[in-house]
Amino acid sequence: MAEPKHWYLICYDIRCQKRWRKAYKLLGGYGERVQYSIFRCWLSQRSREKLRWQLEQILTAEDELLFVRLSEQCVRGLSVYNREDAWSPQGEGYRII
Repeated sequence: MAEPKHWYLICYDIRCQKRWRKAYKLLGGYGERVQYSIFRCWLSQRSREKLRWQLEQILTAEDELLFVRLSEQCVRGLSVYNREDAWSPQGEGYRII
């Protein structure tokens, strides 16, 4: 049985350009960039913890990192108060095999 997944907004403020590039590449493998320092990722608990661990290996104490889990109600409401292309619904729903 597959693990449940949720949307996460991952926000960061990284002081060093070299670390920023590493984090940017890593996050690109997990999700989609929403804004300059914000990614959205569709993650299970296991993949979230793996990503968090990998980011902690890149970042230092002076950098900031924030994971925000979005509830289904939050995601449903995004289309109401944002532009149409601000949040595409990919990753939602289930695939029946």
